[in-house]
Amino acid sequence: MPDTFKPTAKMGANAEKGLKLREEFGRGGTDVGVHRAKQLAARKDLSAEDVKSMHSYFARHTVDKGAKAHAWGSDSDPSAGYIAWLLWGGDEGEAWADRHAETLD
Repeated sequence: MPDTFKPTAKMGANAEKGLKLREEFGRGGTDVGVHRAKQLAARKDLSAEDVKSMHSYFARHTVDKGAKAHAWGSDSDPSAGYIAWLLWGGDEGEAWADRHAETLD
């Protein structure tokens, strides 16, 4: 089991998109999410604790996909949940975190 985990390029691109949308629309994500996005965008190695945190985030926030305010997946009127989801690496981040979290349990 590795001590660190390298985010994929797609996760980094999703995080960058999330940061741009957050800047443009002034919503989505917390300081923790912004920190995570910066880690992912830089493709810095993540710790096992980071992977567990990501896995936990995605498990809690899948329900955000059903929000009625603004639109999931929209670049012109994105929901806060969609922006936050991107900050954490998007769908690729979820699959990656889930896959790696299984090796940590």
